[in-house]
Amino acid sequence: MTRYVIFDFDGTLADTSEGIINTVCTTLEIMGLPPQPRGQIRATIGLPLSETIRIGGLVPEDRVDEGVQIYRDNFFAVATGHIKLFPGVKETLLGLHDAGLKLAIATSRGSNSLHTILQNYGIDGIFDEVATSSDHYEPKPSPDMVLKLLQRMGASAAEALVVGDTTFDILMGSGAGCRTCGVTYGNHGRTTLATASPDFIVDSFPEIREAL
Repeated sequence: MTRYVIFDFDGTLADTSEGIINTVCTTLEIMGLPPQPRGQIRATIGLPLSETIRIGGLVPEDRVDEGVQIYRDNFFAVATGHIKLFPGVKETLLGLHDAGLKLAIATSRGSNSLHTILQNYGIDGIFDEVATSSDHYEPKPSPDMVLKLLQRMGASAAEALVVGDTTFDILMGSGAGCRTCGVTYGNHGRTTLATASPDFIVDSFPEIREAL
């Protein structure tokens, strides 16, 4: 029986891709580096920010830390107007919470920006635990964040479902021994998600209830 649901954030709960891509593009411009294809940047969303900067933005290794700082300094100014919850997210989360399920987030996003966005949409109080890049756990697709969340919530893997929009999320969940659910509307489509063998694949957020 599923009693705990662990969600990715970017591309699963919130549509942040345009904001992330635009902020990377702004970062490259500030650094005086050549622009990169938006699809190349999008493919790295879900990885740690340093990897998005390095791989998606093709920033030289010795300038990655500089790029990360510039990105963080400019994110809200560039991205705020492009961030929104996916259809049905708030209503479904509130329904799951009211039904007694314990909800958590495992994200490569930092805690400050995560909590700011959650507060902006009035859903910050429904999550029992969050694990972010600020916690310095091993990044996705390592199962470390999920294992830590399970430990903090006193949950077993058999009781948990991990939901995400990328193969990084699915591998993180399955590596922790949890069932997994991929959502197709985010950054990795159905075909790519299928390569990580999730237990379920859904096309809209409210369909997650069927996986429970």
